[in-house]
Amino acid sequence: MENVLRDKDIWILGSVCVVATFLWGRLWKLFSAKRKGRTAASAGVQAKDDKDAAKLSQKGLKAQKKRRPADTSDTSSQNEPVLQEQVEKLNRQNSEHSHAKAEAGNHKGEDRGSGGRRQESVGLILDGPHTSATRSEDRKKVTKEIEEENAGAVFDDSEEEEEDKRAEEGTGKAKGDGKSSSKSEKAPSIIVDICRSSLQPQDSKPRVTEEELGKDDLKESRVGDSEVERGEGPGVEGDAHQASKSEEVKAEVDEEGKEAESAVKEFIIEASPPPLAPFDHRIVTPKPHQITSYYTINRDEVLGGGRFGQVHKCLENSSGLVLAAKIIKARSQKEKDVVRNEVQVMNQLNHANLIQLYAAYESRYDIILVMEYVEGGELFDRIIDENYNLTELDTVLFIRQICEGLQYMHKMYILHLDLKPENILCVSRATNKIKIIDFGLARRYKPREKLRVNFGTPEFLAPEVINYEFVSFPTDMWSLGVITYMLLSGLSPFLGDDDNETLNNILACQWNFEEVEFTDISDEAKEFITLLLVKSKSWRMSATESLRHPWLSDRSLHYRLNQKKNKCHSTHVPSP
Repeated sequence: MENVLRDKDIWILGSVCVVATFLWGRLWKLFSAKRKGRTAASAGVQAKDDKDAAKLSQKGLKAQKKRRPADTSDTSSQNEPVLQEQVEKLNRQNSEHSHAKAEAGNHKGEDRGSGGRRQESVGLILDGPHTSATRSEDRKKVTKEIEEENAGAVFDDSEEEEEDKRAEEGTGKAKGDGKSSSKSEKAPSIIVDICRSSLQPQDSKPRVTEEELGKDDLKESRVGDSEVERGEGPGVEGDAHQASKSEEVKAEVDEEGKEAESAVKEFIIEASPPPLAPFDHRIVTPKPHQITSYYTINRDEVLGGGRFGQVHKCLENSSGLVLAAKIIKARSQKEKDVVRNEVQVMNQLNHANLIQLYAAYESRYDIILVMEYVEGGELFDRIIDENYNLTELDTVLFIRQICEGLQYMHKMYILHLDLKPENILCVSRATNKIKIIDFGLARRYKPREKLRVNFGTPEFLAPEVINYEFVSFPTDMWSLGVITYMLLSGLSPFLGDDDNETLNNILACQWNFEEVEFTDISDEAKEFITLLLVKSKSWRMSATESLRHPWLSDRSLHYRLNQKKNKCHSTHVPSP
């Protein structure tokens, strides 16, 4: 405690010395002439005064400017050497913290023996005139000014009107803010420290903050809770009964929540890839041999067909392996080049969700591709099958696998460009595993060579294909959006009465979720479609972004979809 008092006396003495040095006599005329306080020297001030004036902070000078002390130039001239010596001692003491206590006692003794003039100067600076009425007013003004400057406010004499308004509103905001003054000075400033220690009103009441009020409220609530627990206060029995009921309800809710969380964590959709092809990936070159020498093709069993020809089930004679033979009519050299392009594309694709090529045979009028056999049928058949209950969760599984296949293709810089439900095969009728087929229109994407195409199925064409603009990876993503829309609703979003109307609907990007089929569809699914069916291809989701979308990745959403599916199944009346 003695150390604190000694330090306080030292700072008070320092304030007396510094303020008396610069406020008395001719120096006051210099400060009033230069209102900004940026220079602390004048022609009529001695070299020692210039040296000490540089040590004052800008805030200290401005605080001194705001109050004009009584004219005591004679006293200041007499005390000037003694005061100068004292200032130097205080500055040395401020830098030498290790000897603070020892020097504090010495300075305190010197201060007591310095005479009545110094004590009088303290009264002049802090209390103003000796009349009691004006003394209290001046003290308040000085305190408010110093506190405002400690808060980082920079004032000029021209701003005195604003300072008076702020003084009326209160000075509580500037009390504890010492960061701004410390930032403006690297070395500790004597005047700022003096203002903090000695010029604050001693009788000021502590300001209660909102944080303290919140703590008091918390204490009161805790006290009230402890009283209720001890059985004190009125209505304790009823409150205890209510509390027990609420605790039971809360416990039940917590248990249900924990069960739901554990169920969500345990629930994982069947996201394993479909079975791989029964043979290793091959690099195939069309052979000019008769296929009948190696395979037996069942011409009566047609697995699929289209503009290219038909797909039949076949059997390899040497191994008995069941495969599929895609017979493509290719009479001209151009038609054969198209098929060779398909072979080259399939040679680069080795993924579980993409059909694998086993062999190729070329004859005079056709080329036959021998591929992996898949028996589940086209995904399109499940869309149009009224007896098949295609749920939203099933669609999630289908679209997720299509995205994984597209992601792999796009990493290999290959565009499918003919993605539709007919070109997606189910591995079996009992599972939701799929494989993408038909790479007859696929192209290798070369960024430097802008690619345009003028083919495809009208319902699934992207706007850039119709406009004969450059195509890229987002072109496949548009088709994925159309497939998603169809799987969820059984409807085609852009289908018109003829191809022209369909193409116009695509160019206008006219589609919506107003159909009844979308009533029970989740918002995440609608958002997924909305992010794909965007006319500008640069704004569509990529395959990687699609896999990260909540509709395909959120486990809690999948759990809710599974619960909804189970409820529908339990309430569904089976047909006779």
